[in-house]
Amino acid sequence: RTIGDRIGEAKASGNLGNTLKILGQFDEAVVCCQRHLDISQEQGDKVGEARALYNIGNVYHAKGKHLSWNTAQDPGHLPQEVKETLQKASEYYERNLSLVKELGDRAAQGRAYGNLGNTQYLLGNFSEAIAFHKERLAIAKEFGDKAAERRAYSNLGNAHIFLGRFDISAEYYKKTLQLSRQLKDQAVEAQACYSLGNTYTLLQDYERAIEYHLKHLVIAQELGDR
Repeated sequence: RTIGDRIGEAKASGNLGNTLKILGQFDEAVVCCQRHLDISQEQGDKVGEARALYNIGNVYHAKGKHLSWNTAQDPGHLPQEVKETLQKASEYYERNLSLVKELGDRAAQGRAYGNLGNTQYLLGNFSEAIAFHKERLAIAKEFGDKAAERRAYSNLGNAHIFLGRFDISAEYYKKTLQLSRQLKDQAVEAQACYSLGNTYTLLQDYERAIEYHLKHLVIAQELGDR
């Protein structure tokens, strides 16, 4: 501020916002991120503007998740305050998405699609969530980003469960399992086995369900995860 560096001030405000978000001070975080947004727009800094929109989305997303921790309800069955917070997150991600499309930033589009999928899932809009996660998946494949691809498969599996499409969920979870083994991530592998066990229970294929739950158990024991 002293040297009149507006872009520097914007970035510093954004960093403050992100730090306050991590500290759980969501309302103060929004103020700082909004300042980042205002200055970026005033300076015609499109990249800064996109980043600020994404960060504000993240703050509302984190706040929504934080508020819903106290309510152990299924996606879609949320208190009004949580719903409104997640809707705000979604609106900022949408604005970010249209701007990064304009800028031709595919990696940023991937992040926006993933977060839009997650917020729509929490809001109980499962078909919308699926559409966004499919976009996320396509971009992850484009970049050869195996970890993002794995997350997308997992999220697609979760959303199809709520639409009662258990067989489709099972296929997505199998892809999750395959990738978690490729990535040598045992905790995620265990989670995928657990999801498959539950899905096969829903499909009333109990033999297979047992098989996957046993695999989950073995990894949990290996990891010493009580």
